[in-house]
Amino acid sequence: MSGIETIVAVGILILIGIIILKVFGAILFFVPAAVVAWVVLYLTGRELYAAVAFLAICILSLSKKK
Repeated sequence: MSGIETIVAVGILILIGIIILKVFGAILFFVPAAVVAWVVLYLTGRELYAAVAFLAICILSLSKKK
């Protein structure tokens, strides 16, 4: 590989790494909301309540993150 090809390859690998980290962070962000929604769905059996719980936890997580 020549110098420019190495730089391009390293740049692509860094970009892929950043994308993977962002996706992993997003998955970790939604885990608590998904767990709460599953518990609400299990206890009530209503998908609407589970969806509201999921959205509420996501909104609380977003407001807490900033």
